[in-house]
Amino acid sequence: MQTRLLIAALISLALHALLAAWVIGLQPPSPVEPEAPKPLQLSVADEPAEKPITNTDTNQPARPRPQPPSAKPLQPARKKPTQEFTAASQAAPSSQAPASMAAPPPPTADDWQMAATYTLKNSKRYRYNWGQQVRSMMGTAVEGPQQGYVRFRIEIAPDGKLARIDTLWSTSEQAEKLARQAIAAMPPLPPTPTGQALVFEQTIAFVPFDSGWPPIYKNDCLPDRPAFKNPFVWDGKSPQPDSRVVAQRLAPPEKPAANPDCPSDAQPDSLEAEAADIKRQLDFWGALPLNGVK
Repeated sequence: MQTRLLIAALISLALHALLAAWVIGLQPPSPVEPEAPKPLQLSVADEPAEKPITNTDTNQPARPRPQPPSAKPLQPARKKPTQEFTAASQAAPSSQAPASMAAPPPPTADDWQMAATYTLKNSKRYRYNWGQQVRSMMGTAVEGPQQGYVRFRIEIAPDGKLARIDTLWSTSEQAEKLARQAIAAMPPLPPTPTGQALVFEQTIAFVPFDSGWPPIYKNDCLPDRPAFKNPFVWDGKSPQPDSRVVAQRLAPPEKPAANPDCPSDAQPDSLEAEAADIKRQLDFWGALPLNGVK
């Protein structure tokens, strides 16, 4: 009996030992922290000493020891392009003369004679000749603070004398002063074409790149276009218009008749006037990229 108990105890201990070993084998091993690298310490004694160059052969001369390359001398710093451009731009205006434009010639006697009989478009020829007469008496326009534009509102009596003049706006006091002096010294003008007082506005350009341009007269005989009127307009107070009234307003307007006062012996426009009119329309209606504007 004792032998059996001993054998059972030994078997139990062996099984427990095997079970413990199996459980220990299933657990992952604990990570081992790597050792920190030791800092590298250098000492002067450890550095290899520079051996002198010896010449074992007495027949050959000793080789010279190589010298370290010498440092290059510092070059002076170059000026920035912006500084050079600024200096050049400041020196350029002083070396060049300012731009200028001589006054245009005054209208001739034939021009005034034609203007005195031209009744279309509020005496168009008369108004243009008046502006050219003033500009021709103002003298040469020079680039600078004295250049500019001035716009007047003029009233001329039926006999051709100046009745009233008002300055609407001006960009230069010198230009306005010269224009008023020229107006005060103008020679006697012919009577107005309609025999009534002539009221108009005129801009005088006292600049070295523009002296005005002759107008185009070939389209003055065409009837004026009818003014646009909104058929649906309502003031909010009066009774709203009936649909029949609106339909009448939407009907196409009657074509205006041709001007009966159109002269039959009108001279053709000059080549300069045609070129100036084409350029003016291109500048006004042309596309912005074509004009260099982005």
